[in-house]
Amino acid sequence: MDFDHTPEQEQLRDAVRALGRRYGHPYFVAKAKAGEHTTELWAEAGRLGYLGVNIPAAYGGGGGGITELAIVGEELAAAGCPLLLLVVSPAIAGTILARHGTGDQRDRFLPGLATGAEKIVFAITEPEAGSNFHRLATVARRDGTDWLLSGRKCFISGVDEAQHVLVVARVEASGRLRPALFLVPTDAPGLTRSPLAMEIVSPERQWLLYFDDVRLPAGALIGGDPQASLPALFAGLNPERITVAAMGAGTARYALDRASAYAATRSVWGRPIGAHQGVAHPLAHAAIQLELARLMIGKAAALYDAGRDLEAGVAANLAKYASSEAATLAVDTAIQVHGGNGMTTEYGVATLLGGVRAGRLAPISREMILNFVAQHVLGQEKSY
Repeated sequence: MDFDHTPEQEQLRDAVRALGRRYGHPYFVAKAKAGEHTTELWAEAGRLGYLGVNIPAAYGGGGGGITELAIVGEELAAAGCPLLLLVVSPAIAGTILARHGTGDQRDRFLPGLATGAEKIVFAITEPEAGSNFHRLATVARRDGTDWLLSGRKCFISGVDEAQHVLVVARVEASGRLRPALFLVPTDAPGLTRSPLAMEIVSPERQWLLYFDDVRLPAGALIGGDPQASLPALFAGLNPERITVAAMGAGTARYALDRASAYAATRSVWGRPIGAHQGVAHPLAHAAIQLELARLMIGKAAALYDAGRDLEAGVAANLAKYASSEAATLAVDTAIQVHGGNGMTTEYGVATLLGGVRAGRLAPISREMILNFVAQHVLGQEKSY
């Protein structure tokens, strides 16, 4: 078992770290509070090839895997600039298209995803069904050679920044309603949206989407056949969990770096506060939980890149759970170490609180991961 990255992966990590630090958390917070997007950082990361590291080289990408994309996501977050669209565009949409897209779909979308010029967001969650694709009410029905898409979605990230949205709907196939994936232009007639007000400091906004008989050509169906959609859907969910976990680990690193520096330099009664076990031990505990999570992320990414999908599914869920718990602990501990300063914008830790708390809910809640582990790892009866 090898815990070391390749020289190329280490070079990628160093380069992305340097890019992230040139922008930093103040840039991220300023953009979020102004209602703007991290356009400059995204464009530069794309130009340097970091957003397309997992896209096949034949389409202009780096030809790497989720391991490389997780490095990018972690290092940007460790610089205080977690990019949520990295999860939905290159990780989910890029993987689905590379693995299951038609030739035309790959030719049309993968080069743009590789450079970051094309952004594709992901829409599965619904107000009633959540992310349970067995209960989705969004449906597509045939109309000649076209499809008509109707329904609604919620908590869809970054629709205002994207050219397309990858929509999970249900279609009739073999007498049953089965999940299918469609690429929908965000300016398509019949598609409307409204913002969801969120208590999270983030440049990416959340949206409600409404589809009112949105007409789509046959080529909008991923893989060109409804039977291809279920494997395509699952192909995108493990990369989503792994890259979300990597982003959480990066955020935890950022918070602990800030808190450790503060504890080492902030003196009270003639000693740095980090000399007191009441301060140092919580930081050490959070650091241990973070390193355990990073090990699980590395394992999940390695299994996925090796094509061991069943094992990767378990590992991706474990990684996402461990990372979200570690990130929440790290940020909360960092705030506590800073005392009152921890709640100010200047010290740059409380601004992370909403994001890491959301990580325990999305893209899948910690409780559903516990259900998964109980059923599929421990062999218990299904509880939901």
